[in-house]
Amino acid sequence: MTTAADPVADQAVDHYDRFLAEHYTWMLGGDLDALAAGQRAALAEWGVTPGSAIGTAAGSLAVDLGCGPGHASLALAALGFDSVLAVDLSRPLLGELAAHAARLPAVRAVRADVRGALRELVRPGSAGAVVCLGDTLTHLPTRGDVAALFADVAAALAPEGTAVFSYRDLTVPLTGTDRFLPVRATEDRIMTCFLEYPDDYNDYTVVVHDLIHTRADSDADWTLTARSYRKLRLSHAWVLEQLRTAGLRVRHEESGAGGLRTVVLERAARSLPYMQQENGGGQLSDQ
Repeated sequence: MTTAADPVADQAVDHYDRFLAEHYTWMLGGDLDALAAGQRAALAEWGVTPGSAIGTAAGSLAVDLGCGPGHASLALAALGFDSVLAVDLSRPLLGELAAHAARLPAVRAVRADVRGALRELVRPGSAGAVVCLGDTLTHLPTRGDVAALFADVAAALAPEGTAVFSYRDLTVPLTGTDRFLPVRATEDRIMTCFLEYPDDYNDYTVVVHDLIHTRADSDADWTLTARSYRKLRLSHAWVLEQLRTAGLRVRHEESGAGGLRTVVLERAARSLPYMQQENGGGQLSDQ
């Protein structure tokens, strides 16, 4: 969850805070430690390490944009980053992370809009890694916001620092029963998503309907709760072009189920010469 002060963004924030947050860790698998361990393995495989960026102290800071309950933040701390900035707008999810990371001083949970967080909280050229995982990018109100975020990430990264983005490419409309996407089912909870492609936004957004059935025990009746919000439709080709424009070089990419795309990038040491590459080893800004 990521944005605010915009009708579309407010809708997404409200969807998470009032509805999805209590189910979010469950829908990912239910075990935050196991999720963090899996994320750590993936990040390590992608070369996300504190020593990968150029600079004496640059690279010891990692930023997790749209951190949710924080499994990626926990993974970054486990990989050895001295400071992990976990950014989100969902109070319940940030609270879950704070409780889980109580004994991890490296992890700092911050309630902030990802559209301005890097400019406000991170000195240019000081971050060894910036990750934006899950479907955070599609929660931004406009494609212009996505392109601007890519530029902010490039500016925040130390030379040869690493960025990782994941998002779902929903530009090709699903039809018929393919629009029903099972998420997870257990004895007391079943979650399904239904995608709708209305004409009012043409090819710009998709309406996501989250349907969750719950019951107190195996003898109880099922109760359905459902809420909806809009997500951006981002084509992979468009995303890659915007990343290149921002000065980020693709190092690895892969595809997953449900249209999930993951792109691992680095900021070349010679790119973005206007940035403050020599900043005395500072990481967090004074703002």
